[in-house]
Amino acid sequence: MLKLYIQTTESVKRLASDKDGVVSFEYVIVAACIVAAVAAAFGTTTSSGIGAALTTAIGKITTALTNAVSA
Repeated sequence: MLKLYIQTTESVKRLASDKDGVVSFEYVIVAACIVAAVAAAFGTTTSSGIGAALTTAIGKITTALTNAVSA
């Protein structure tokens, strides 16, 4: 257990002093913000907002294609 602790602390020390590691961590933060923004814009359900608009539009397109194929 002590060996694992020492390895972990050494890794954290290297990450703190490594500029590439900091940049990678910043990319993770930016990616999380983008995911949050997309979730906020589209929502997690299709009952409101853009999700509802997309569901309605796709339904209309499906109906139009079905009518065009059967005609």
